[in-house]
Amino acid sequence: MFDSLADKLQGTLSGVRQRGALTEEDITKAMREIRLALLEADVNFRVVKDFTKTVKERANGVQVAQQLNPGQQVVKIVNEELTGLMGGAAAGLTFSPRPPTVILMAGLQGSGKTTATGKLARWLKNERGASVAVAACDVYRPAAVEQLIKVGVQAGATVYERGTDHDPVDIARWALDQAKRDNKDVLIVDTSGRLHVDQALMEELGNIKKAVRPHNVLLVVDAMTGQDAVNVAEQFAETAQFDGVVLSKLDGDARGGAALSVKAVTGKPIMFASTGEKLDAFERFHPDRMAQRILGMGDVLSFIEKAEKATDEDEAAELERKLRRNEFTLDDFLAQLTKIRKMGSLTSLMGMIPGLAGHKLSQMDVDEREFDRIEAIIRSMTPMERRRPELIKGSRRLRIAKGSGTSVQQVNQLVKQFGEMRKMMRGLSQGKMPDLGALTRGR
Repeated sequence: MFDSLADKLQGTLSGVRQRGALTEEDITKAMREIRLALLEADVNFRVVKDFTKTVKERANGVQVAQQLNPGQQVVKIVNEELTGLMGGAAAGLTFSPRPPTVILMAGLQGSGKTTATGKLARWLKNERGASVAVAACDVYRPAAVEQLIKVGVQAGATVYERGTDHDPVDIARWALDQAKRDNKDVLIVDTSGRLHVDQALMEELGNIKKAVRPHNVLLVVDAMTGQDAVNVAEQFAETAQFDGVVLSKLDGDARGGAALSVKAVTGKPIMFASTGEKLDAFERFHPDRMAQRILGMGDVLSFIEKAEKATDEDEAAELERKLRRNEFTLDDFLAQLTKIRKMGSLTSLMGMIPGLAGHKLSQMDVDEREFDRIEAIIRSMTPMERRRPELIKGSRRLRIAKGSGTSVQQVNQLVKQFGEMRKMMRGLSQGKMPDLGALTRGR
């Protein structure tokens, strides 16, 4: 995400960062390039103007910290202002002391609102341990109710629906009664959208709000529409009170205009971001972490959080024991591969690591299908072959290739690379520096 903007800003600031001294002309030139990068990213013009003016004023009057040179200090200022532009601290939901907490989802048709409803339900269930129900109040869009039933079930939420023949206000009121009866912690109400902001949409949204008195109103906007998404948010802000924004399809947004503009234009924070098609590709929006990723500083906290969710302490201790005793098998390798995949795509993970963000390694087009091939090959092996891959020769390799739908060459490559990786891990457990080239030479 934000690849184009990140490349331009990192390119501009890399030169600034290395300068031991900066003249006013240096700063003016850098601000000009930053202004162009932001405008090309479809950031609101007023936002760009205010942002570059503030950064320039701070950079010209900067008191340089002892541990930073002037160029580094400018980068620090840009990071702080980017963070502030997107809202500063991460914003959270308001939870009622008397459940259920009601969350009303609003947005235009096609913004990804129904999918975001399912993703939010899953997030609340997994992150907060909440008992969640969703209400199907989008009765106009074809198949909207069926879609919510599908994503609601996948998210582990109870779905309250009465088809498309009832008034959406009555459905919302009925769903709230059901949620109270079922002792639900949270009720998420999925409302209908339109192709544009109109009076009918706002009136219906207002009537549903009166019926259920939501504790949170979230506006879902499509990040890929850039400035149009900001315009929609601004129109909603003028006619309907909402508390925060959910940016959908952020993974497909190479520019970043919506994320960088919406808070400044509407005054409302971005609370959540949808970063992929799967239900688990949904996370809280942290302005400081996003600013660091845009500037190539990585996002260590998000990386650690993802790793902690995928790692069990006892399993980690057992893995360390196996590595020390050289007992790491292909079964163990497959288990670790599965954990990594649960953390997200390798491309997104590499962008979180300081030093790799902006590096050519982080820009590699990682073919996730390679993981599927590796898994298929390993699962086509016998338990003994997974424990002792050195046994895999001749007819065994042919059998495994046929069973996994791959070639003998691909089986050979995996076995060879695994052997090199096991040597490297054994060396690490003994305090030796690894030969990182070994893995690539095995190709």
